[in-house]
Amino acid sequence: MNSSRISCLFIATISSFCLNAQSNKTLQWKPSLQGKIVTTAKANTQYLQAEISPNFSAMPQPLETEVCVFVDPAHQFQSIIGFGGAITDASAETFAKLSQQKKNEIISAYYDSVNGLGYNVMRTNMGSCDFSSDSYSYVQDNDQSLSTFNIDHDRKYRLPLLQQARKAIGKDFTFFISPWSPPAWMKDNNSLIHGGHLKTEYYNTWSNYFVKYIQSLEKSDLPIWGLTIQNEPMANQIWESCIFTAEQERDFLKKSLGPTLKKNGMKDKKIIIWDHNRDLIYQYASTILNDPEAAQYVWGTGIHWYETWTKSQPLFANEKLLKESFPNINLIFTEGCKEKYDFDKINDWLLGELYGNQILNDLNAGVTAWTDWNILLDTKGGPNHVGNFCFAPIHADVNTGELYYTKEYWYIAQFSKFIRPGAKRIAASSNRDKLQTTAFLNKDGKMVVIVLNTSDEQLNYSLWIKGKASKATSQPHSIATWVL
Repeated sequence: MNSSRISCLFIATISSFCLNAQSNKTLQWKPSLQGKIVTTAKANTQYLQAEISPNFSAMPQPLETEVCVFVDPAHQFQSIIGFGGAITDASAETFAKLSQQKKNEIISAYYDSVNGLGYNVMRTNMGSCDFSSDSYSYVQDNDQSLSTFNIDHDRKYRLPLLQQARKAIGKDFTFFISPWSPPAWMKDNNSLIHGGHLKTEYYNTWSNYFVKYIQSLEKSDLPIWGLTIQNEPMANQIWESCIFTAEQERDFLKKSLGPTLKKNGMKDKKIIIWDHNRDLIYQYASTILNDPEAAQYVWGTGIHWYETWTKSQPLFANEKLLKESFPNINLIFTEGCKEKYDFDKINDWLLGELYGNQILNDLNAGVTAWTDWNILLDTKGGPNHVGNFCFAPIHADVNTGELYYTKEYWYIAQFSKFIRPGAKRIAASSNRDKLQTTAFLNKDGKMVVIVLNTSDEQLNYSLWIKGKASKATSQPHSIATWVL
């Protein structure tokens, strides 16, 4: 991949602004003299192209007839940990089949902050999941002492890729793990698949399994930042799955997992509850968070986007309500992808708009980190041992070595390349529903404003900040990132 397609060398001049003095709890805006607007647009298939330079001048109270995006850096909200994706067995097995040149390209495409997405967040599966070529666990059957525990299964493909990514990320590396199912013998259905429940007599055994896995990864130079208790705890799937009601997850956390991690010197690990869709997020998470004994162990709530009944109208309001009700609890997007893979649609622009709409609204709802699903899949949308094939930002033809960058990749880039770890979301609004927006201040004082247009209309608008504005044009089916 030509790095010039991603890097933006556009230099422009922006009128200077002044902010009122802020407290130490807020970031200061330091207006850039090299401002730029970077756009990905369906017209002429533009990817991360620099457009006109911002040119700010005085603008009094706008009229309702004037299309505007308004930004107020004085009001700041959640800090951003970062962006990333999951390294699954499927991603690692596909990666291993490529040439060294293509491997290097993928590492750069994801983890290079200049020529790539600048990912710093990583998720992986603890044991097998649907995006594994087989089903497995890390202990022999009925080994309650866990004396046979080992992660040799992962050493061939997954650990080498995890280690390469960790090295490429560097100091901002943020890594969390998620289980799809306890070993079959710990469950009431004696199976890794088809849901089932963790038997209460194995609560402590399963908690110690987490400890063993964390220790094994950390011995492999993969420090663990956090963990989710159970991937999709209300989903009975034909692949690895396990059902936890809110009450069951609450009790497992407070009676076993929380104390076990603390006892083993792991109280700093970030525990994430729910790790499922927005539909039940408030009811489920509040059941746990309203219990002080359980809530003391919770860092945040994980979010997926596969809402059962409302895929055309994502329930962003539910996650926002949870954040308003429990402001000290973090929101983290832990998984999302376009399902029902079809290679003929690999260049569909709607893939990008799906991501743009989801990321923007999750950030505005209070999400502090955003994690995609598989970073890499083959041209069949796998491998996947149950045929649940899906899209990824990059697909690889393992026979020819050709890489396919989907529109997902470019839309993610409009956020992840410019909103850096430690950034804070600031107030931003639009007076037209066809222009969606979000805005951030980075730690270096640079402001980032994103404007998303999923309509068929070209819209002329002004970006208005503290009485000054710059004119711009939002192309149909485009996303623009202002860096000021």
